[in-house]
Amino acid sequence: MKIGYRVIKTVIGMPLAMGLAEWMGLQFYVSAGMLTILCIQPTKKRSYQTAWERLAACFIAMGLSFAIFETIGYHLFSLSVLLFILIPLLVFLNLKDGITTSMVIILHFFLLKNIDLKTIFNETMLLIIGIGTAVLVNMHMPNVEKDLERIRKEIEQNFKTILKEFASYLRNGNSDWDGKEITETSDMLKQAKELALKDIENRLNDANYSYYRYFEMRGKQFEILERIAPTVSSLNTCCVQGYIIAHFLDKLSDAVHPGNTAHLFLEELEQMRAEFKKSPLPVTREEFETRAALLHFLNEMRRYLLIKRDLHKEALKPSGRKGKPFMLRKLLPRWLKSG
Repeated sequence: MKIGYRVIKTVIGMPLAMGLAEWMGLQFYVSAGMLTILCIQPTKKRSYQTAWERLAACFIAMGLSFAIFETIGYHLFSLSVLLFILIPLLVFLNLKDGITTSMVIILHFFLLKNIDLKTIFNETMLLIIGIGTAVLVNMHMPNVEKDLERIRKEIEQNFKTILKEFASYLRNGNSDWDGKEITETSDMLKQAKELALKDIENRLNDANYSYYRYFEMRGKQFEILERIAPTVSSLNTCCVQGYIIAHFLDKLSDAVHPGNTAHLFLEELEQMRAEFKKSPLPVTREEFETRAALLHFLNEMRRYLLIKRDLHKEALKPSGRKGKPFMLRKLLPRWLKSG
């Protein structure tokens, strides 16, 4: 069983927060450890966001607690009134993550049956220690770039296999391919985009946004491959145009990489389309249906290539944010600059 980073951070952060709170002589010092657990998140961005929401919610809860408890008294009825007001208010202010944390502070006040500068200081220090410790241990996140590179290569290998199998079917009219690469690629693309988004949130900028863009591009291309697979499998006869397209797919499969070669294949595809228009008209219904299916296939492959070309065009555009260059261009990985 693999122990995750969050478990390790919890094991380190919780005792650290509790020990520091106890050393400072704070009441309910155990609560500092609870706050640390609540604030440890999978990414830095979510950790900072959660820390802000919990701090804001707790200070609102302190103010309402003082107003209601000191006015109505420290009774279950006043506690109900407080929660009836606080919870909808925090939801309205989009501070839902702070509801649990604020309950801890409220119950401390309720048990002490007193709110003065000393108790407020105590609760404030518990918040600072608990949430601060969580943010501190969350500063270190694993580098997932190796995983992103590994998944990228696996996806590209599957793309090559799919295109090769399409070419084989167009050339031979049959295939014993089981199509497992299609299922695998769908799962890998989902995993890759989730991992790329997590990496972006850990970097707190769009420095690695190029990975997400790249996997998003591959996802759109994969939708096209899924869509045209039935078209290929429906072809019952071979023709000259099918052999030409098969040869094109062989070359395209060998060029599945992050480099910008789409424009070269687009030019070749347009030349093929022009040559096909000059071909003699089909003489049988079966030949007509085959040629129509192949034309549809070419149109889809054109969309496939345009998606790749547009990614590189986007990389060269300014971001539109205060004149700064788009990070996909500024911090482009070496593999995306090649080709």
